[in-house]
Amino acid sequence: MVEQSLKRLRTDRIDLYYQHRVDPTVPVEEVAGAVKDLIAQGKVLHFGLSEASAASIRRAHAVQPVTAVQSEYSLWTRNVELNGVLATCKELGIGFVPWAPLGEGFLTGKYDTATSYSDGDFRGGFPRFSKQFMPLNMPIIAWLQAYAESKGATPAQIALAWLLAKGDHIVPIPGTRYEAHLLENLGAQDIRLTAADVQEIETSLSRFPVYGDRMGTAHMSQIDYTV
Repeated sequence: MVEQSLKRLRTDRIDLYYQHRVDPTVPVEEVAGAVKDLIAQGKVLHFGLSEASAASIRRAHAVQPVTAVQSEYSLWTRNVELNGVLATCKELGIGFVPWAPLGEGFLTGKYDTATSYSDGDFRGGFPRFSKQFMPLNMPIIAWLQAYAESKGATPAQIALAWLLAKGDHIVPIPGTRYEAHLLENLGAQDIRLTAADVQEIETSLSRFPVYGDRMGTAHMSQIDYTV
């Protein structure tokens, strides 16, 4: 598979090679060992994991140092703060890469209860975006919009700035298909949130429960919950 990737990418090495989901049928040590061999061959430079538990990260890291861990993390998805993943990455010197840092678009303020999703849009099957739970989650974005306005920023910029303020080892990866959104996201680096700002954001949002799972049943079944 690596050989095919190198051929398609027209390169002789892959800078960061992720196992994007931990395979419950294959010990993570075996995966780490295989990547270690690829690194020795010069085909891969760094090893990454995605949606791995703290225990799996430690087991893999003992075989081949893990450079980055990619998991969902945002103002309304903070599981990694509670399950030990974020703390483990900081302890071991591993970079943390939040995917969906804008809550699959929810934290931009561009989606509401009237939004419909195409057949190919995963959000249509995610409980948080359902007709049942979306109305209950709207107070989150209402508060965020008001706070962003007070800072002369957009909700998306505050959401990204909050992540950047959480640690130097945290590098969010917002996705976008539009130049305007890209430029908006880049503006987050100019917003400096103090420790007091971060505390205010977290304390204020703690008043609003998040309703519904972050993904659908099929996607959630792929997450490594091993303790």
